[in-house]
Amino acid sequence: MAHKLLLATRNKGKIEEFRRILDAVAPGEIDLVGLDQFPDLHDVVEDGATFEANALKKAREMSIATGIPAIADDSGLCVDALNGDPGIFSARWAGNHGDDAANTAKVLEQLADVPDEKRSAHFTCVAALYLPDGRSHCEEAHFDGWILRAPIGEQGFGYDPIFRPDGLQLSSAQMSAEEKDAISHRGKSLRAIAPHVITLLKSLG
Repeated sequence: MAHKLLLATRNKGKIEEFRRILDAVAPGEIDLVGLDQFPDLHDVVEDGATFEANALKKAREMSIATGIPAIADDSGLCVDALNGDPGIFSARWAGNHGDDAANTAKVLEQLADVPDEKRSAHFTCVAALYLPDGRSHCEEAHFDGWILRAPIGEQGFGYDPIFRPDGLQLSSAQMSAEEKDAISHRGKSLRAIAPHVITLLKSLG
């Protein structure tokens, strides 16, 4: 029998990515539900100082509110020339939460005078699992690359159109979902946490 697991996000792109990855790692083991099935739940205030703090807070609050084991992530773009920004503020870098075009435009504007060889960056993702009995587990992963000078590609979401992964000559937004999942920060963190998800959910009986 499949174990119910709440995906603690309203971001449709993330939900599809989570489902693809967890289904590939543990097919048939997990009954994944999203926050769209709990329309009355409050939004979690992401006021942590780190990706891990935010991810764990989201998973914990949603698990406690629903009584269901919850998995959440916090991720962001860290640009070396911007001293690691936008980092935990990636989703609201331009002011409004989730405005991908504005966030991307702001990063490009901030890097306008930065030469190509100094435009290194990485994505960070922390995936956090929280169980109603208080147990938790987190996994962190990175996705290294470079910031392009203009958006390219129609796939993905967020900063994907301006991020070129190390060793490739295309942006993340030019990659198929499967190609990106194989090397991305979120793909890595979810594959790392998946065995722990299965073990902990089975321990609930």
